[in-house]
Amino acid sequence: MNSPFDLTQRDAYQRWRDATLARQPSQATDLIVDVADPRLLAAQEREALLQRCEAANMAIYRSPVVTEDKAIPVQLARQLGLHQLDGNWLADEDGISPIAVATPTGDRTAFIPYTNRPIKWHTDGYYHPQSRPIRGMVLHCVRPARQGGDTALMNHEIAYIALRDANPDWVRALMAFDAMTIPERLDDDGIARPEQAGPVFMVDALSGKLHMRYTARTRSIVWKDDAATQDAVAFLADFLASDSPHIFRLRLEAGMGLVCNNVLHDRAGFEDNPQAPRLLYRARYLDRIARPATGVFTP
Repeated sequence: MNSPFDLTQRDAYQRWRDATLARQPSQATDLIVDVADPRLLAAQEREALLQRCEAANMAIYRSPVVTEDKAIPVQLARQLGLHQLDGNWLADEDGISPIAVATPTGDRTAFIPYTNRPIKWHTDGYYHPQSRPIRGMVLHCVRPARQGGDTALMNHEIAYIALRDANPDWVRALMAFDAMTIPERLDDDGIARPEQAGPVFMVDALSGKLHMRYTARTRSIVWKDDAATQDAVAFLADFLASDSPHIFRLRLEAGMGLVCNNVLHDRAGFEDNPQAPRLLYRARYLDRIARPATGVFTP
């Protein structure tokens, strides 16, 4: 079968492109599914979430469950085919990262997600090796900020289409093995994380779907120094800063959450309530969202 991501297969790409654009939601509210309890979805709730993820690689659930329960994102994820939780060194021992403004002491305070500052467009785990890509993610809101902290979302397939339609050579450049390099991270003991080079766009070996690793940050990142790569990066930055109808902006309130195949996202800066500070739980997975092979969900 011809891959639409093979730059020589123009007809396959055109068919995939047209079908992809036709099924995209038209506004952020189209992504929202009301659920009674994300820990135990009704069949129709689960189907609605899966349909949105199949169309746009993401869905938003909205529930009345506002308890401070770290099992919520894990139990929700399991019902959507996400099982391989990827813990990281800043996550808790259970692999879940509590995203909140960090106390002045500890490792988290040096990293932007644990501050109230805005976060630029990115996909999660862009600094991971290609052997361990973050394919899926759940971001569950326990408490929103007093003001701000809104999220912007874009299906990474849309970014690919925009680039390829503008100039296929830009896609070729961003699929190069050395398109984007994240320098090594050092700590008091030496190299805490080795340098990671890799493509921006790649075809996932397990699913044949498009995968993206990207960050719009300008520090601690090295782009390949050739014209095609530099032009592609500039085009992508402009596209993400545009008023494209495919950029969805919303505010996660208590009991709401994002489940996605690691789409592009950013976060606005925010002002906290000291008595009830902003708190989200993030669970990252090596899986993509998928239906069970048997068609039957077993909790």
